[in-house]
Parts: sequence; C-alpha cells; structure tokens
Amino acid sequence: MPKLRHIIVIIILAGALWHFYGETFQQHGAAGVYEEIRSDANALIENPHITAAIDTINQEFQLLKGRLTDIQQESQQKKENAVERPQLDEPTEQSFSVGNAEIGDDRSEVENLAGKPKRSTMNEYGTDWHTYHENYHNFFMVAYDDQDQVAGIYTNQDMLTSTKGISYESSRESVLAELGEPLKAIRKGLVNYQIQNEQEYDVFLIENNYVTIFYDKHENNTVTAIQIISGELEKQKTSYFADPDQSLKEGFEYQLFDLTNAARVNHGLTVLNWEEPLRKTARDHSTDMAVNHYFSHTNPEGQSPFDRMAEDAISFRIAGENLAAGQSSSIFAHEGLMNSLGHRENKLKKEYEALAVGVSFDNESKPFFTENYLTK
Repeated sequence: MPKLRHIIVIIILAGALWHFYGETFQQHGAAGVYEEIRSDANALIENPHITAAIDTINQEFQLLKGRLTDIQQESQQKKENAVERPQLDEPTEQSFSVGNAEIGDDRSEVENLAGKPKRSTMNEYGTDWHTYHENYHNFFMVAYDDQDQVAGIYTNQDMLTSTKGISYESSRESVLAELGEPLKAIRKGLVNYQIQNEQEYDVFLIENNYVTIFYDKHENNTVTAIQIISGELEKQKTSYFADPDQSLKEGFEYQLFDLTNAARVNHGLTVLNWEEPLRKTARDHSTDMAVNHYFSHTNPEGQSPFDRMAEDAISFRIAGENLAAGQSSSIFAHEGLMNSLGHRENKLKKEYEALAVGVSFDNESKPFFTENYLTK
C-alpha cells in the first residue's frame, strides 16, 4: 500500500507539471521547463505582495513561539514557587546564622538539614564553596575547614537570622546603628588592604568572624546578601587576590552562574541553563582583556559580543554580555553587577534562557569575568 500511494503521488505531480509546463517541454525540452520554473519562482520571490505575506507569516510565527515560551516559563515558575521556605531559628552560638548553619557547626549538622550539596567548587580561600538549594530556592553556600566544620557562609536570599535584629528588610542605616563602625582595611601580612566599597557593602569583625553585609542600591539600600568568614579562614588568604589556577577559574565561573540564578529566583524569574559551548566565547574575551590590558565589550579588532558569538558558531535570537574585573571573588563581582543598573537588567532579563561565564587572570592575579547570556 505505501508503494502504491507513492506511485499515485508521483502521477499527480507529473500531471500537474504537464498541465503548467507541457507546452514548454514539447518546444524546449527539460532545460526549458527548468528555466521557466526558475523564472516563475523568482517572480514570486520578487512580488512585493508575496514578500509581505511571507514576512507577516514569519512575524506571526515568532509571536506564537514567544507566547508558547512565556506559557512554558510561567508553568515552570509555578512549579518552582511551590518550594517551601524552611523554618529558620535564631542562632544559638553566633550572632548570625544562614539556613540554620553557623560558623563552627559540623558538616553533618548542615547536611542533615539541607541535604547534599548541588555543587562544590574552589574559592579564593583555597577551599570549596558547597552550594545547597532546591532549584535555586533556599540558596546558600558553605565552606568547611579541615575538621569539616563551617568556616564560611554566604547567601543572597532570605535565609538569614540574627540575634542583632538584622534581616533582609534592614537598611544600611539600621545595620550601622546596630553593628557600629565598619572596618576600613584588612591586614594581610605587612600590607593593609583598604576597603573601598562605595557604600555597596560593609565589613565588620564580629566574634572573630569577618562579616560582609551587601546592600541593594536599587531597593533602598536594604540588605541583599551576607558573607561570613571565620578569622582562621581569612588568615589562609595571604593577599588580596588568590593564586590563580584552573580549579579557581572554574570555581569562579560556576559560582557566578549559581549566584545569578539565585538572584533570578529572588525576583520571580525562571533559572537559566548552563550553555557549555558559550563558555569558550566568554573565556576567550576575559583572556583577551587580561592579556592585552583593556576592559571593554568591544575588543581591539572591533568585534562586539555578538560578533564573537557568531565567530564561534553560537546561534541566538537575543543575547547580552556583562563584564567585571578586579573583584576578589565571584561573590563581589556578582554583587557589584547587581548594583549596576544595566548589568542588573541583563541578570534579570525575563527573556534569557541560558548563560555561560568565562574567567581569566592577568599577570597580577586579577580576575576578569565575562557573562554571556542568550536565547536561541
């Protein structure tokens, strides 16, 4: 039966061709038919009415595709929003806790509450950040010392509790009123490293822990994140920039990706996928900036981010790029970008679907960060 159907289709097509081009075939042969078909096709393409109709169909198709994508994202977001926030208790041993974890807690205690980490990557302190979350809800990161006790904690979500009345609703003014004057510098060996924060964050020494509280300039300077590093862990970092290697490069890349997704969840947005082929484009640009001592979206050859993506055969419908340089970690790079309106808009752009991050270091160990976003 399938063979018979094919024969019938061929007969119908042959009859249609003979109806329109039989006379031409008799006069000029197959070559004449080919030329007439090509001429008719070109006339259709050049006809402004046909062109307009094709453009309209294409626009309607893109609108339909966009609507279907929005529906899919909304459905996914509803599922993600179903994640419950855990019961957060006031800390018992320290002034601050994050996700009910405090400096000095055993790893087993943390993981009894939060489960196993979703990712573990090298940080600037020579240890790993272990990320805990449920599809980027209830997100926090923990660093452990050699005894598997908490030596560092970070979150950019409402996972903070404090004996000092500080929460994610606290303003910078109220934080300073409660904690007093922040540090002006941190000493590393014989060098004092000045803290130049432009009021985007403050560092306090509390209970021999270095507590960095970050503020959101676009949300009335309220608390947006907190990092707590034990005094012992801070001592392990002997200079402002860590010694770079492949593990630290990959650590910074994945951390910046995770931090971005945690921020998107805070703002009711879907999480982004990691776009592995795009990492090369991002890394190459970071390396180019580090080696050639410049900081720009346009490289010395005049290429834009979109030119670089096209050169690497990366296809996209929309795309964007964020750059940062000179921050000591992915955390400080992320928080700085969130306080810069244009970069914040990229991180929180509803239409984006994927992200890759590329990091490189210059000859003074200063990191360069490139975030490339896209939607296919």
